[in-house]
Amino acid sequence: MNQIRSRLADLVRQQRERMNATATGMGGGMGDGALTELIDFGANPGALRMLACLPPGLPRGAPLVVALHGCTQTAAGYAQGSGWGRLAAEGQFAVLLPEQRQANNPNRCFNWFEPGDTRRGQGEVASVHAAILHLIASHGIDPGRVFVTGLSAGGGMASSLLATYPEVFAAGAIIAGLPHGAATSMPEAFEAMGTGRPRPAADWAALVRAASPHQGPWPRVSVWQGDADTTVRPANAEQILRQWAALHGTSGTPEESGSGARRSMVWRGRDGAVVLEHHAIAGMSHGVPVDPAVLGQAGPYFLPVGVASTLEIAGFFGLPVTVPAAATAGRASTIDQDGNPVPKAETEADDGFALGGIKLTSIDPGGVIRKALTAAGLIKS
Repeated sequence: MNQIRSRLADLVRQQRERMNATATGMGGGMGDGALTELIDFGANPGALRMLACLPPGLPRGAPLVVALHGCTQTAAGYAQGSGWGRLAAEGQFAVLLPEQRQANNPNRCFNWFEPGDTRRGQGEVASVHAAILHLIASHGIDPGRVFVTGLSAGGGMASSLLATYPEVFAAGAIIAGLPHGAATSMPEAFEAMGTGRPRPAADWAALVRAASPHQGPWPRVSVWQGDADTTVRPANAEQILRQWAALHGTSGTPEESGSGARRSMVWRGRDGAVVLEHHAIAGMSHGVPVDPAVLGQAGPYFLPVGVASTLEIAGFFGLPVTVPAAATAGRASTIDQDGNPVPKAETEADDGFALGGIKLTSIDPGGVIRKALTAAGLIKS
């Protein structure tokens, strides 16, 4: 266990030492769309860093996607691995990529479990809201086509953004995330990750209704989850679905499709439009489903399971996109959590990676963190 702790410390140190550009041109390798850091975008009570993909010639009235990375990741790495940077360049829309600072959370997790960061007008959700308003004002973004998505801790924060500012978002997509209000402390956060902390749908919905003065209509929501995820258990997807099904007033049996490796369910509103959907990926651990042959890039938290989830989420949002041309031409087969190419000789199994020489096949970084915290007596096993 001491070896795991040492390797975890190495991971944090290596991330701190990596160079991240702070102006235009960041993350622009391999045609994925350069990132620009937003300076003086407004109030920033959550002390987040804000980067954005703003394709040249971005038309006025373009849509905006807010994409929130997972723990240990960076904004540039998430833009690259998920494919949102490339898709924005192809589809001429904007992507806002908030980035957590290690000063706020040592593992770069968004603080989705801290009340001070998940209340309207406060902390991290307020910082993201300010950056959205800045892009609407400065780049003519269509305020009716703003969307949010996120992975893991980013998924939990996406849930809170949908709850605290529902009037801002037309739709959201939560990947291996948690419902708004699932936890109000770190111990509760780990409990929620492991059990989902089940409660009745009406109680989940009440947490969202209490988060803002908004009374509806509510954003549409897409939920993605691997059924072999041991970091954020699949029970959390069920609780997210309960939360938003109650808000949308959906009832009855959902429409189901798919079989074997993937099953999908959709719920429709009174007008027949899809307001809620769920995609379960059999055998997938913790991460974003990608299909490198179509869109996205394999790496830690980016799992090559043959499903281009970013492209499908863009379709759910109604974005003007198609399958990107020459999606994989000239690209590295694997990236690290910052989006940097990994030499082929260092590439590990699809759902694992090497940490200081220890092969962690089928174990994600979140699992390592959990083990280290358990060994330190900070959480229960």
